[in-house]
Amino acid sequence: MSGTRADSRQTMAADPGMRERALVRMAEVVGAAHAIADPDAQMPYLRELRGLYAGKAALVLRPGSTREVAQLLAIANEAHIGIVPQGGNTGLVGGQTPSADGSQVVLSLARLARVRAVNAAGGTMIVEAGVTLADAQAAAERAERLFPLSLASEASCQIGGVLATNAGGVAVLAYGNARALTLGLEVVTADGQVWDGLRTLKKDNTGYDLRDLFIGSEGTLGIITAAALKLYPRPAETAVALAALPDIDAVAALFRLAEARGHAGLTAFEFMSRFTLELVTKHIPGTRLPLREPAPWYVLLELSSPEPGGMAEATLQRLLAEAAERGVVSDAVIAATLAQAQALWRLRESASEAQRPEGGSIKHDVSVPVARIPQFLAAAGMAVERVCPGARPVTFGHYGDGNVHYNVMQPAGMDKGAFLALWEPMSHAVHDVVASLSGSISAEHGIGQMKRQELLRFKSPLEIALMRKIKAALDRNGILNPGKLF
Repeated sequence: MSGTRADSRQTMAADPGMRERALVRMAEVVGAAHAIADPDAQMPYLRELRGLYAGKAALVLRPGSTREVAQLLAIANEAHIGIVPQGGNTGLVGGQTPSADGSQVVLSLARLARVRAVNAAGGTMIVEAGVTLADAQAAAERAERLFPLSLASEASCQIGGVLATNAGGVAVLAYGNARALTLGLEVVTADGQVWDGLRTLKKDNTGYDLRDLFIGSEGTLGIITAAALKLYPRPAETAVALAALPDIDAVAALFRLAEARGHAGLTAFEFMSRFTLELVTKHIPGTRLPLREPAPWYVLLELSSPEPGGMAEATLQRLLAEAAERGVVSDAVIAATLAQAQALWRLRESASEAQRPEGGSIKHDVSVPVARIPQFLAAAGMAVERVCPGARPVTFGHYGDGNVHYNVMQPAGMDKGAFLALWEPMSHAVHDVVASLSGSISAEHGIGQMKRQELLRFKSPLEIALMRKIKAALDRNGILNPGKLF
């Protein structure tokens, strides 16, 4: 019987008449204004930011409600049409890009942009998948609360995509990643059913945690249409500093000291190499290094306090003074105004953008145990040099949670295409170092298309088999984001 069903599914999938009728029905669900068939009008949905991945689509659909998403998936599942969910199109591993054959439908969640509820007293809010991260932060701010997730792309990335990739950002050290900030979800399954899991409970041990299945699944198990998120009290004050350090071991020492002196008030600890900041000040207008002399490494620290009165700044001053006495910090500046704090943060948040004018960059989003970051950087540097002598690592990231953005820039004067042709051996070399240190090849960007083969190299056969079983159980016809993860 199972063989008969499989043969029937293949017949349906191969029936062009059924497919065309299904596409017409799907367009009718969202209306002509939100069903985009023209290739030129589709273009913003078909290419990712860096141009590494580009595809074609039979349609781009922009549903305006969870009900419409459910109707679309029911039709697609029946006709075996691949659906590629897309948020703000800010992903960096091709997870939001359709295939090149034009057979798939891109499902943009941008119109699901309502903030459904904010409960300041309960510390929760419910937002739809198309709400940008910046708008979610603003909704919390209006209620005098804090939604602490913060990314460089927060003006354009959307909550659905943030949760589908389990994004991290600069505040993970204090508040956790997207998964830790989510209480419940609303999800449309592959066959068009709607799971209402928008609970705002902090404790709920009633069987399998379906929420955690969908978070980080990159749209391969279901489409997130709304989320219940945690809110926090806003800090009464924050203090931000940029410190210069003589070597990576000093960065490790400063982190230990910051943990000991800052305790729960340590809300960010970002590290950057000298070359990273040189690229920023070279290519990003209006940026400058506010320190006396360049240094091999820099750390951006942020301390927060629930009490006003300068406690955060006083703690930061004592911390940096102690670090200077120990020879850990060679120079530092504390922001005296909000504008100065924003200028310091801009140095860190421009690190990705600053690489583009410099040439080809092979990017790695990895994590290793925090104590092994210096060991990773030393070993990775040697591995990179073996693959491409003269290549220039651009190193920055979230030191406190072990997430290193280890990007490798082409040697000066090398042809960009020739350098980017080394992407696979370069990534293999870096990821081998990561694996030797019990790390992860994807800390916060996901797997998408870029790391499918690498996933097979580093996950055990049992892990891959279990993941495939989950996929088969929740997406029997394989319509959800085909070609991603697996």
